[in-house]
Amino acid sequence: MSNTIYTMGVDVGGSYIKGVIMSYDRESGDHRIVDKQTEKIRKRNPKDVAAEMVELLLSRNNLNYEKDIAYMASTGEGEMVERKTGHFYSMTSHARGGRFFTPHANTIVDMGALYVRAIKVNEQGRVVDYKMTGQCASGSGQFIENISRYLGLAVEEVGAISLQADHPETPSGICAVLAETDVINLVSKGLSTPNIVKGINLSIANRIVKLLGSLRAESPIVLCGGMGMNVGMIQAVEELTAESSKTKFEFISSPDAIYSGAIGAALWGGYRYYILKEKEAAVVA
Repeated sequence: MSNTIYTMGVDVGGSYIKGVIMSYDRESGDHRIVDKQTEKIRKRNPKDVAAEMVELLLSRNNLNYEKDIAYMASTGEGEMVERKTGHFYSMTSHARGGRFFTPHANTIVDMGALYVRAIKVNEQGRVVDYKMTGQCASGSGQFIENISRYLGLAVEEVGAISLQADHPETPSGICAVLAETDVINLVSKGLSTPNIVKGINLSIANRIVKLLGSLRAESPIVLCGGMGMNVGMIQAVEELTAESSKTKFEFISSPDAIYSGAIGAALWGGYRYYILKEKEAAVVA
């Protein structure tokens, strides 16, 4: 008899909604991504986007929500997910998702649309300490998205273009308004797009490196969230860390970095499912 159950995780962020279906085997510890989906919210109602995503994932895999899904967990703006079984705090979910990518890592960096969080976890993937940036958009993925739009780039292009830079110039980074003004001035001065983009990545990377120092981060460090797929950001973090730290850090990312919150929620959902089953069995006994 199979011990595998299906769980779902839905992460409602500031710009995107991410969803995953996972197979969860408690006995063997074999947890796998069955399917995944990302949707940009744009000007749509997030509740509608989340509901449509859940239905799409289910139908694509011939699964019935009531019969086949043991637990559906939300994270992020969880009130936007109507049929959830339970909700997990965003930091908890991203920490667990980071450990899914790299099981032996004790430091996870969640680089999202609204802020960046450096998180220390224990062997079970539970949060033991964290440091995070403030709410200013100039230290977040939203800032990159805003500037890429101004430069006429798709946000997916930003990382590769950043690698082409030869003389980057960093914006002030004090706040989003001043930093965006700096970027406009750099464009008017004729600075190339790669150098502008690399400067933006360096500005945000500088904040990340400071968080890691404050947290006393341990290698390897998993970079997750939407910016975890930005190769230019990863390069910027590696460069600044090499310059400012005596310790050599290994940074790890994944092509599925944007799904870290949804993955973590799905995994915690599987864990909670079995805890609830055990409590039910104890009551019956």
